[in-house]
Amino acid sequence: MLLKFLGKYRDAGLLILRIGLGAAFMIHGLPKLTGGPKLWASLGKSMGLISIDFLPVFWGFMAAFTEGIGGVLLVLGAFYRPVCLLLTFTMFIATLTLASPKDRDFKTYSNPLKLAVVFFGLAFIGPGRFSIDKD
Repeated sequence: MLLKFLGKYRDAGLLILRIGLGAAFMIHGLPKLTGGPKLWASLGKSMGLISIDFLPVFWGFMAAFTEGIGGVLLVLGAFYRPVCLLLTFTMFIATLTLASPKDRDFKTYSNPLKLAVVFFGLAFIGPGRFSIDKD
């Protein structure tokens, strides 16, 4: 009975997820976005972990943009699947960055790893009815 009740509110659940995750990424990403080229270069150097060593300022800006503006788009449900895939990739690189020193334990990099899995799953599920991008 409870499962049937909750199943009727799938779209509301997706909206709650979008608002919560999107707000968190706006708060986390907008300061990076306004941080400027020096911060972006520092962020972009993480791409070296997958052998992309050129244009670190560009890659850092893209990560900051994905987190900050992607959070806004996530809340709105606009460009939902591309945003989810970009956030998946950003969290994958964050996982590699935090896990790269071999003495790090799982707790250090588990948060971006979990978020990468969540965003990848959400890309398949879709934004729900209460969004700009309707399924």
